[in-house]
Order: sequence, then structure tokens, then C-alpha cells
Amino acid sequence: MTPDSFRELALGLPDTVEGAHMGHADFRVGGKIFASLGYPRDGWAALALTPEDQDAFVKMQPKAFVPVKGKWGEQGATNVILQHARKAQVSLALEAAYETRVARSRRKRT
Repeated sequence: MTPDSFRELALGLPDTVEGAHMGHADFRVGGKIFASLGYPRDGWAALALTPEDQDAFVKMQPKAFVPVKGKWGEQGATNVILQHARKAQVSLALEAAYETRVARSRRKRT
């Protein structure tokens, strides 16, 4: 998986826009970040998963998915080491992060 293929998958999700946050490309839906590229370094990405989704992806592909260190990681923030990641699993993980953000936005509006 390359950064460009990660970007393509992220931007393929409905209403997703690319922005930037703290020097990293990010991907947002409804103004909320669900994924970023280049964090914490080039060749990596990050996803805003639920802790349950994080656990499933780490178990599925432990060389590719790793919890972010600290409290963010405990809350589901997950790094993706792109060179070890498979497109199919990254696509599923992006969809999970996207759906989590969409659902949170809906809850806040009601």
C-alpha cells in the first residue's frame, strides 16, 4: 500500500474532503477527521477507529495496524504502517473510521 493508494481509498468515500492538520494530510467527513497520512512519519497513516474496531484490525494484520501510543490509542486511534498493509484491510478500516465519524456527527445533531 502506498500513500497515494491510501489517499485514493479515503477520497473514494462519500463526501470526503482532503485537508491538512499539523502538517499532515487528513481526510474529513462533515468537517471531522477520520484518517490522516504521514502520521507519525512518512509511510504511515492514522485512523480514528473505535477500540473494538482497532482490536479487530490489530488482530487481523498486526504488522500493519498498531494502536497509537497513549490515551489516543486507548480510545481507538490506530496507526497503519503502509508497507505492511493490504489494500482490502485498509479499505475496510477506512470505511469503519468513516462510519464512526458519520455516526458521531448524527448523534450530535439529534
